[in-house]
Amino acid sequence: MKYPVREGLAQAERSAVHLEMRDSYTPEDPEFARWRAGHRYDNDPGKLPAWWASWHDLATRTTARGVTMRRARIVSEPVTDYIRYEHDLTFANVAAGESVRWLPRRKAADIALPGTDLWMFDESAVLFTYFSGNGEVVDREWRTERSVVDLVSSAFDAVWDRATPHEEYKPV
Repeated sequence: MKYPVREGLAQAERSAVHLEMRDSYTPEDPEFARWRAGHRYDNDPGKLPAWWASWHDLATRTTARGVTMRRARIVSEPVTDYIRYEHDLTFANVAAGESVRWLPRRKAADIALPGTDLWMFDESAVLFTYFSGNGEVVDREWRTERSVVDLVSSAFDAVWDRATPHEEYKPV
């Protein structure tokens, strides 16, 4: 299971949703360090790091097959530098065909949420991602039990309904 998200997207027929709930991921990422040093992407795909092209191609192919890709991010406010970095880069997700929304954590307090970030494909399979305290991926786990899928589906729909579309969200 070297690239489970890519495998899930390749097999998806209708939908792929991604729920992100951390305020920081891979803090040692060199691109994040460049961004903190002042580099900006300025909504220009030509300025994106080289690794982005493979994700863009995959997302574009996936949405071209008719798969709806939605990404929701639950964030603390004021946001961390890492969330500002993600927000700055999200134009590329949108350009690749993803719909992205942001939900301040205080507006998610009464939603029953899974304990970790996840992807769900076709409302039939969930891929949980487990992180270390500093934001490094330590494991992933596929789950297909109906109760797990229903919890994830309900949680994601509640988050999506309350969240602000990327184009309207301004990090505070």
